[in-house]
Amino acid sequence: MGRVRRLGLVAVLLLVWQYVSTSVLDETARVLLPPPMAIFSAAWELMVSGDLWRHLGDSLKREAVAFLWATIAIPLGIAMGWWKAVDEQFDPLMEVLRPIPPLAWIPLSILWFGIGDTQNQFIIFLGVFFPILLNTITGVRGVEPNLVRAARCLGASEWAILSRVVLRAALPQIITGIRIGLGVGWMALVAAELVGANSGLGFLINDARTILRTDYIIVGMATIGVVGLLIDAAIREVMRRVLPWSRAM
Repeated sequence: MGRVRRLGLVAVLLLVWQYVSTSVLDETARVLLPPPMAIFSAAWELMVSGDLWRHLGDSLKREAVAFLWATIAIPLGIAMGWWKAVDEQFDPLMEVLRPIPPLAWIPLSILWFGIGDTQNQFIIFLGVFFPILLNTITGVRGVEPNLVRAARCLGASEWAILSRVVLRAALPQIITGIRIGLGVGWMALVAAELVGANSGLGFLINDARTILRTDYIIVGMATIGVVGLLIDAAIREVMRRVLPWSRAM
């Protein structure tokens, strides 16, 4: 029943939007806020032409490549969380870099890598890396000490303790970091594409702005939101299947 009510509310809002845009706003204002039917028509146009799928594919590819690079945060986080000496070496640098927003790196990254995939992937990497790192460190430090002591009493080596006890116990927190990191990376990617790309959803939005196609802009924004929701839902489903006993997600 609750779902029906929510869908009903969305339908009412769309009807009000359609009425205001077509009957209340003048022609100039209608260009800035097109009616829902015009947006649906623009979405269909972009899908049929293949432009939407091409830009979406480029954005997802950049996100995936950057995520693979960012997984280096997992072994680094385990080392920082487990060995104090490693933490003392890396923590000051990480604490300096962590508060810098990924978008602040855009001007410098354009100078370093130019406009293209490498520059975009670098921005995403920064967005994904730190949430994974911090959650991995937190997960390792939160492992129940009794589990570690029991493993040592049974003669487990340091590597066995890390791989079979610490990593498994910290896995829910690590996946939480991946979930957060992919969300941050997705937002950072689109922002980076607005100024430093020749394809992708961010580029689609910015290109539509130059020709005053607000319907394309809204389609791009909606696509970003829906894809972000699907990525998050996919990670949650993986968590439920792989670690059904965990409530971290």
